[in-house]
Amino acid sequence: MDITFKDVSYTYQPGTPFQGIGLKHINLTIESGSYTALIGHTGSGKSTLLQHLNALLKPTEGVVQIGDRQITPETNNKNLKVIRQKVGMVFQFPESQLFEATVQKDIAFGPQNFGVPEAEALERAKAMVELVGLPEAVLEQSPFDLSGGQMRRVAIAGVLAMQPEVLILDEPTAGLDPVGRREMMGLFEKLHREQGMTIVMVTHQMDDVANYADHVVVLENGGIAKSGTPREIFADPEWLTSKQLGLPTTTQFAQALIKKGFVFPKVPLTEHELAAMLRDQLPQGAGGANE
Repeated sequence: MDITFKDVSYTYQPGTPFQGIGLKHINLTIESGSYTALIGHTGSGKSTLLQHLNALLKPTEGVVQIGDRQITPETNNKNLKVIRQKVGMVFQFPESQLFEATVQKDIAFGPQNFGVPEAEALERAKAMVELVGLPEAVLEQSPFDLSGGQMRRVAIAGVLAMQPEVLILDEPTAGLDPVGRREMMGLFEKLHREQGMTIVMVTHQMDDVANYADHVVVLENGGIAKSGTPREIFADPEWLTSKQLGLPTTTQFAQALIKKGFVFPKVPLTEHELAAMLRDQLPQGAGGANE
């Protein structure tokens, strides 16, 4: 299911002293099966754009095409439920939205709210707990007895239990330690790779953009400043710096090596890419004992 923005603008509190521009003239297609990262400094419009992806917000101008549904400023708020089933959103710190007495009931709540029979919803909860890497034993526990990382997995399982076609992630690893961050990103990559799930992610972690995304959209002042593959976006460090954005750790290291005389055929984005390129530049047989 593609999601397309056609000249979309959004104004907060129009006609009041608090009026503000959220988005302006966005033209963008998020293709089915893609993994898109949205980046930009605070206030650039990332979260506003995310909320248009499942019609939590409607455009002030323009059209958002979500599958076969068109969302315009005149769209009635009724009958948007099906969109929010197909497009699942994981807000920042989603564990704060847990509320049921047990993990199983919490995960099953969403599907039941969309009309899934209780027995089927409870079975989905079992399957989703396994999918997000939690032991079946947690099903009967209170979600509030779990660790922070486990609670986040439960919250994500609740979204996945609605079987969305598109998964929206707003800073999904915020507050997690490095191990928790890697595990969480591995889960999303598995969903993308094995189930073909479309993923849209807002993040400040440029390493995650380089390692997982296939398309990047840079937002600035509510508009699209640039879009392309991670390699295209990270190929211009000076431009990124001017936009108050960083580089992946590997790319930063490569930039330091370039200043020392190293030459790379393309921008290395990952550790494996950098290691391979460096290996090609070492004298033949160098470090043989360590290979």
